Amino acid sequence: MAKPDVPFTPLSIAVLTVSDTRTIDTDTSGQLLADSLSEAGHNLADRQLQPDDIYQIRAVVSVWIARPDVQVVLITGGTGFTGRDSTPEAITPLLDKMVDGFGELFRHISWQEIGTSTLQSRALAGLANRTLIVCVPGSTNACRTAWTKILQEQLDSRTRPCNFVQHLGSVEQCGNRA
Repeated sequence: MAKPDVPFTPLSIAVLTVSDTRTIDTDTSGQLLADSLSEAGHNLADRQLQPDDIYQIRAVVSVWIARPDVQVVLITGGTGFTGRDSTPEAITPLLDKMVDGFGELFRHISWQEIGTSTLQSRALAGLANRTLIVCVPGSTNACRTAWTKILQEQLDSRTRPCNFVQHLGSVEQCGNRA
């Protein structure tokens, strides 16, 4: 539920697509996230595409969480069970805190859309250096579900009773990063 008397706080959000086969031109999932966050009033801080390699993923995200102007990192891809899916393994060591409910809620919502296939999603979220990192599957529909059913509200400072904005660094009401 949005509280109208609370001002909207635009966030600076980076988008990473993890894929061995896509290019920026064919990346419909990353594009959906970039378009959605912009339409919601947030700023696209950066957008990259990296192959499904633990160390390359971790390197990009490590740079972003060290930047004071990046408050959220959205990652699409690499969350399944194939041999090359390694996004959770790349990201988990970086996290200071897990947002356990994110993966649970995402799979619950996805169950209504794709049935038991949602069991193979290793979607997750957590905080690292006061930066929210969210990892969702690489399908455009999964990104749409994550954005419209969870992230759009939780990245809106007007959402009550709580949202993630108050926990992020470099947001006016939060002060500076430690």
